[in-house]
Amino acid sequence: MKAAVLEEFGTLPSVRELPDPVLGTGEVVVDVVAAPVLPYAGEVFRGERNYLLTLPVVPGAGAVGRVRATGPDATRLKPGDWVLCDPTVRSRDDARTPDITLQGLSARGEGGLFLQRHFGHGAYAEQVLVPTENAVPLGLIDAADAGRWAALSLCLVPYGGLLAAQLQPGETVLVSGATGTFGSAGVAVALAMGAACVVAPGRNTKVLADLERRFGARVRTVRLTGDDDTARMRDAAPGPIDVVLDLLPPSAGASVTRTAAMTVREYGRVVLMGGVGMLGGDDLALPYPWLMRNNITVRGQWLAPREANGSLIALARAGLLDLGGFAVTEFGLDDIADAVGHAEKEQARFALTVVRP
Repeated sequence: MKAAVLEEFGTLPSVRELPDPVLGTGEVVVDVVAAPVLPYAGEVFRGERNYLLTLPVVPGAGAVGRVRATGPDATRLKPGDWVLCDPTVRSRDDARTPDITLQGLSARGEGGLFLQRHFGHGAYAEQVLVPTENAVPLGLIDAADAGRWAALSLCLVPYGGLLAAQLQPGETVLVSGATGTFGSAGVAVALAMGAACVVAPGRNTKVLADLERRFGARVRTVRLTGDDDTARMRDAAPGPIDVVLDLLPPSAGASVTRTAAMTVREYGRVVLMGGVGMLGGDDLALPYPWLMRNNITVRGQWLAPREANGSLIALARAGLLDLGGFAVTEFGLDDIADAVGHAEKEQARFALTVVRP
């Protein structure tokens, strides 16, 4: 098969021939139709993010494709079925604390690196091998729309955070990092889940205006200035803020996350799933008395649970999450370098760069 291979950090993937994946029990081979290119993929390939990634590797986290072949333990999937390939691969020998690798992108610790020995290659290839449970049925779709369905991989990140927060219909959510790629998707997902209001803080006034245009009165934007931002974010909400979801990138400082977190109401929930601190800098210092006396729940969440895939697809199928709002730019596999450059340069919200092998 043809695949884009990252040979060493500091370079871009180059296209060459690799052996087809060899199917085993508990596995599915998928013909990749559309694979999203993350806006920060170039940073990963240059080694700037210090991700745990064993080279050489076929990058590409997540894809939409059609089943080519299944192992003997698959009873529902059949060749030709459309599936969403979840890149979050978990070890199967410890259900409580499984090791995790993010296929084609990163890993968590030594156990995640061990998983990369078998499930390291990602979706920038004509075929990808995934665990059976990671090939999630999409139902019938138009092949021309595969790129737009690949936006589910983007939405899955904030969806995992909002599930961790146990968001309830009618609650108010503040999305810290709302003007970023994952944050703006988080605004859409929170509304799809029934949030009464989403407070969207940020410094990019153009993006804030676009959020208001897209979603109307259910979104309350706040331009961050560094001057009493916590009070202004609280004042923007129609009532107490129930949930704060932080999706800020590694370039953001911990003080921005702290300011947003402290807007949450008594008994509120704060979920951290951005990149703050991953490249150094100050730690997140939340006041002990405030946490304790206000009964605040703070938790971290890396990626989304396995069952989130099916329910997110259901939100899109029901029209609650409108994938039609994502603009898609497509590249062939031979143009992988152009695709990476486009994704990094545009950094557009509600836009997706896609490779179609």
